[in-house]
Amino acid sequence: MNCKIDYQAPAGLLKERIVLVTGAGDGIGRAAALAFARHGATVILLGRTLAKLETVYDQIEAEGLPQPAIFPLNFEGATLKDYHDMAETLDKEFGRLDGLLHNAGLLGNITPFVQYDPALWEQVMQVNINGPTWMTQALMPLLEASKDASVVFTSSGVGRKGRAYWGAYSVSKYATEGFMEVLADEVEHLGNIRVNSLNPGATRTRMRANAYPGEDPEALLTPEAIMPTYLWLLGPDSRGHNGERFDAQPPR
Repeated sequence: MNCKIDYQAPAGLLKERIVLVTGAGDGIGRAAALAFARHGATVILLGRTLAKLETVYDQIEAEGLPQPAIFPLNFEGATLKDYHDMAETLDKEFGRLDGLLHNAGLLGNITPFVQYDPALWEQVMQVNINGPTWMTQALMPLLEASKDASVVFTSSGVGRKGRAYWGAYSVSKYATEGFMEVLADEVEHLGNIRVNSLNPGATRTRMRANAYPGEDPEALLTPEAIMPTYLWLLGPDSRGHNGERFDAQPPR
């Protein structure tokens, strides 16, 4: 297991780095955006709910951290043109991208496959794998322009070992792991881009509560508590690690 929960990130770990976080308005994405900003990064906050992104933006500003940027986007309805327009805007504004955390995700239903709604299945696949895949393609020139770029895909325990009733979510996370390995192998020769996956584990989030309604949330780590591995992956100390699977916390 690759876990860096004991990693002590230096204060300026991400200084002068441009990092994009999807699903930045809530939960793990919000915690990651704040952690990255507190360690010096200029964070691009991407999500579907503008009000939530603005709240995170205001907190970063209130703490006197590097001024973030907001980019509202909903993977459910986004088109290829939307991703390329976004890349063009970021290119004009920043000229490069040093970090990309794919954190946005949709749980779908925990239900037997024979009862799974096909429309919901397509929706989960769109948010969890199709959207991130095409967004990454559009952003590749910006990542290639960085001297040291890190791409992190959010995985799951059910993306590494299938489990009954997890349906589209499990399948989408298996696809995420596969795409991570394909892309990592393709960029290996470049030397300046690394691509890895990260399983947050059992964390106190709304998605976890929906999946396990009978679970005591107080028994789980908070999103803030699992940030060490996120910081390590987005910072220079993870150079040389490419195509690997990481865990944000030890298994329960």
